[in-house]
Amino acid sequence: MCGIAGIFHLTDSGQLDKNIIQQMNDVQYHRGPDAGDYYFDAGVALAHRRLSIIDLEGSPQPMQSACGQAVIVFNGEIYNFKALHEELSAKGYKFNTDGDTETILNAWLEWGEDCVHHLRGMFAFAIWDKKQQSLFIARDRLGIKPFFYSLLPNGELLFGSELKVLTQHPLFDRTMRNTTVEDYFTFGYVPEPHTVYQNSFKLPPGHRVLIKRGMKAIPQTEEYWDIPVHSPAMDESEVQAQLIERFKEAVDIRMVADVPLGAFLSGGVDSSGVVALMSQLQSDPVNTCAIGFDVKAFNETEFAQMVAERYHTNHRVETVGQDDFDLIDKLAFLYDEPYADSSAMPTYRVCELARKHVTVALSGDGGDELFAGYRRYGLHMQEERFRNMLPLALRKPLFGPLGALYPKMDWAPRFMRAKTTFQSMAMDTVQGYHNSMSLLRADERKKLFSDDYYNNLNGYNSLEVFRRYGDKVKHLDPLKIAQYIDMKTYLVGDILTKVDRASMAHSLEVRVPLLDHKFIEWAFNTPSNHNLHKGIGKFSFKKALEPHLPHDVLYRKKMGFAVPLADWFRGPLKQRLYDGLLSKQMLESGYFDQKQLNRLINDHVKGLRDNSAPLWTLMMFEAFLRQSRAAA
Repeated sequence: MCGIAGIFHLTDSGQLDKNIIQQMNDVQYHRGPDAGDYYFDAGVALAHRRLSIIDLEGSPQPMQSACGQAVIVFNGEIYNFKALHEELSAKGYKFNTDGDTETILNAWLEWGEDCVHHLRGMFAFAIWDKKQQSLFIARDRLGIKPFFYSLLPNGELLFGSELKVLTQHPLFDRTMRNTTVEDYFTFGYVPEPHTVYQNSFKLPPGHRVLIKRGMKAIPQTEEYWDIPVHSPAMDESEVQAQLIERFKEAVDIRMVADVPLGAFLSGGVDSSGVVALMSQLQSDPVNTCAIGFDVKAFNETEFAQMVAERYHTNHRVETVGQDDFDLIDKLAFLYDEPYADSSAMPTYRVCELARKHVTVALSGDGGDELFAGYRRYGLHMQEERFRNMLPLALRKPLFGPLGALYPKMDWAPRFMRAKTTFQSMAMDTVQGYHNSMSLLRADERKKLFSDDYYNNLNGYNSLEVFRRYGDKVKHLDPLKIAQYIDMKTYLVGDILTKVDRASMAHSLEVRVPLLDHKFIEWAFNTPSNHNLHKGIGKFSFKKALEPHLPHDVLYRKKMGFAVPLADWFRGPLKQRLYDGLLSKQMLESGYFDQKQLNRLINDHVKGLRDNSAPLWTLMMFEAFLRQSRAAA
C-alpha cells in the first residue's frame, strides 16, 4: 500500500518545479513511510511513497519497465500477479523484480488500456509511456484505492492518492463546488466523481483514461467494468453449494504478504466470516483485533471474543472511552473534505491498534451492500410493497401532504415516527430510497440552508446522484436497485473512504475479500429473496456460515460501529456546538440559516429531539471549513 503523486503537462514538455512535486509527496508520507522517490521527464514528474508489503527490497517506485519505455506509480495490490508474471514471461517480457508493480507495466506494454481487465486486486496507478507520449490512469473496479486529479489553467494535470496532495500546488483552485453542500448534507460525504472543490475530481471506480500529449483537455473517463446487472438466476441450493468455497478463495489470495498479517474482528457477521476462513487457511493462529466501548450499548467485544476463542486467534482488544472525541480535528485533516461518518473515530482506533502488531489486515467491508445486510433494506422493501398497492398518481396527492404535515417525533415509539415513511410513499422507488438514506431530508435541508444558497442551486437536488445509477438498473427488482446504488455511492464514498484514510494514517494496508470483483460477479446474482428472507438480511450468507460461526454472532441484532453522539452533544461537546456551529466563519459562509442552526442545537441540548446526526454533520463541516481556510 502506497501513496502516488504526479504532474503531467498536457502541451508543454518543459521542466517542472521539483520543489512542488516534493511538497505533494511529503504531505502523504504516512501512506508510505518505508521509501520515497521521484521520476522526471520532459513535462512529467512522478512521485511515490512506499509501504513495503511484497518483495520488500526489490520493487522501488517510480518503476521503469525493463525496456525503458514505460514508468509507473502504483498504489494497491495485484493478487494474481504471479500468474500474470508467468504469462507475460512466456510472451518474452523481462522482469527485474518479484513484485506486482512490474507486472502492471508489462501488462500495459502487452495489452495497452485493456491491461486493467487482467488485474485482480485493488489499485490506482498512472503509467507514463515515453514512446507514445501518453499518461494512462486507472482505478480498481470497486474504488478501494483512491485517485484524485485536477487540471490547472496552465495545462498541468495534478494527481494523487489524497486530495491534500493536490492542494500543495500553488495554482490549485480552492473554490468550493456550488453543489457540495447540498450533496454533503444529504449523504455525509461528497459523492464521486466530484470533490469539495469545483475543478478537482475523483476518478470513479472501474474507470480509466488515456491522456496524450498535445490534448487541450482531459478526455472523458471510460468505464471498463460494472457490477453485473442481469436478473439473478441461481437457486438456493446453488448459492449454498458455492458461496463458502468462492468466499474462501477470495480470502486465500489476500493472505500473501512478506510482513505480519491479521484481521479486524468486530463481532459482526462479515469480519467473523473472514477470520473463520483465514483460520482454516493457515496453521498459525490468526492475529485479530477489536475495539470496545465503555458504553455497553455500543460494545460488541463479547461477540468478537466468541469467534476468537473458537478459532484460538491471537486476539487483542482495546477499550475506547465514551469521551474519545479528541479526534474531530484530526479526522477533518485526514479526510480533506467534509466527511460525517462518526464511525471514523473507532475505525481510526482499531487501525491504530492493528498497526502495533501487523502491517496488513483483512476486513469484512462490503458484505452488507452485497448481501443486503442493512436494516434499511427491509424498511425499503416494506415501503415498496405499499407503493405497489397504489399507482404514483394516487400516492403522491395522498401521502405528500401527510409527509409535509406530520411532525418529526424522535422521542416517540418507532411505529409513530412516520414522517419519512409518508414522504417516501409519495415517491417512486429511487426517490423513496434517496429520501430514506438522506442524513437530512430535502425539507430539512431547505430549512437549514440560507435562501441565497438554496436559490443558487438553481433547482439542483442530490437526488440526481441516485438517479444516475438507478436509471442504469431500473429493470432489476427494488432491493437490487438499492444495493446497486449503495455500491456505487455509500460503499465507495463513505465506507471505503473511511477505511482507506484511517488505515493509511497508521501505514496499515487493509484488504477486502468480500469486494473481490470475481466474487461480486457471482454473488450479486444471489436472488433477493435469498438475501432478505422473512426480515433476516444476508440470509443465504448467514446460512452458509452456520457451520463456521456461533449462532449468536450470525443472528443477533446488528449494532454497527456507532459512537454516543447524542450524549456528547448534551455534555462535553455542548459548548463546542455553540462555539463552532455559530462561529463567524459558519455564519458568514452564506450556506446556513442562523435561526435553524440555533434551533437544531437548542432542541437537542434540551432533550426535545435527537438532532445528533445533523449536528455531527455540521460540526465536521465546520472543522473542514476552518482548516481549509487556514491553509488557503
